[in-house]
Amino acid sequence: MAKLLPTFARHQAGSLIASAVDFSTMIAGVRLLDLHPAVATAGGAAAGATLNFLLGRYWIFPHGRATAGGSALRYALVSLVSLLLNTCGEYVLVSWARLQYVLARVIVAIAVSIVWNFPMQRGFVYRSVITP
Repeated sequence: MAKLLPTFARHQAGSLIASAVDFSTMIAGVRLLDLHPAVATAGGAAAGATLNFLLGRYWIFPHGRATAGGSALRYALVSLVSLLLNTCGEYVLVSWARLQYVLARVIVAIAVSIVWNFPMQRGFVYRSVITP
């Protein structure tokens, strides 16, 4: 467990950095392009995912055994599910629960990061050799 905490901390820091790109893109899509928040969320998630892949490969999980091509393919699959979870969560919280779109995005992003992204990146995408 002690070895897992630094990796989890790097993952959360990387998620915050990628989320800054993600949220900036989403907000620009809503405010500048008049997109629905769910559509802007998809664009933001794609931009954040690109940065997050690079952070994951070279900083968060640097001791992973996966090749760059293999991890990129697995990351794309995990990110597609993440994008769907984020977009659907945004839609539900904005359209049905009537939450403000940025607050909704924060709630969904935190949940998806902890429950889906971290475990899948650690154990599937980068195949980290770190054990709990």
